[in-house]
Amino acid sequence: MAELYNDEQGTDAMKKLGQYFARVTAKPLLKLLILLGACSANWAQAQPKIYSWQLKHRLGDFDVTEIRSMAQLKLVLKNTAQQPYRYFTALQDDLQPCQQLEFAMNAGMFHADYAPVGLYIEEGKRVSQLNTQTQGWGNFLIQPNGVLAWDKQPLLMTTQQYQQANVQPKYATQSGPMLVIDGKINPNFIPDSDSRKIRNGVGLKDSTLYFVISQQPINFYDFARLFQQQLKTPNALYLDGSVSSVYIAALKRHRQYRAVGPMLAYIDDSACATEPEKSTGQ
Repeated sequence: MAELYNDEQGTDAMKKLGQYFARVTAKPLLKLLILLGACSANWAQAQPKIYSWQLKHRLGDFDVTEIRSMAQLKLVLKNTAQQPYRYFTALQDDLQPCQQLEFAMNAGMFHADYAPVGLYIEEGKRVSQLNTQTQGWGNFLIQPNGVLAWDKQPLLMTTQQYQQANVQPKYATQSGPMLVIDGKINPNFIPDSDSRKIRNGVGLKDSTLYFVISQQPINFYDFARLFQQQLKTPNALYLDGSVSSVYIAALKRHRQYRAVGPMLAYIDDSACATEPEKSTGQ
């Protein structure tokens, strides 16, 4: 039987067949890639800048607020009359009509006059210096303690790390102890400790902050486990206990029984329109 085609003809035929399928599939594939890219971009844009939920866990019940954008997250301490706000309601009363308080939480230890115990930076102004004391009484001095800071991106590190870092944040608050350090629970915590309080803290993962407050009393070790095992934040910082307070608009949650010093506040000012420029008539 005569050969239908030789090797060269077979190779040419396969090339032509490959070119045909390339032409047939290229456009649909390109369209699919464009569609997937658009969906990915839309999904990223659709991610809320702030999101809150109730977490029910075997360790207890918790309120969690996840913040992805730092633009509207602030630290506040005093009003324009230089008086401490002390209560979330006082902060709300001080807002413009177009501003909406979405979230607020106590932001670290404070003295009897509500002044911060450690570093406190508000709008780029250092109000209180970094506290490098390592021995003494109180939760703040359980080592290591740490610093939460941010401008466009958040940072959460030990006090020693912050001291060595060359950063100029817009906001910063120092508190302690660190709950989780580089994925490990603070070794000073006792797993079966009977020191249980309502506690609040913050963890950082992938440039997202997770603010958490317990609804039932909990010890340090179990609170740290929540950040390490459930939220999987490599680093987490304790903010306070007993005085722990929170306001979460989305959950209709307002828990504050005592006055506090520094406050975290997520203020939505997107409804605030700038005044139109006045015409000069020229």
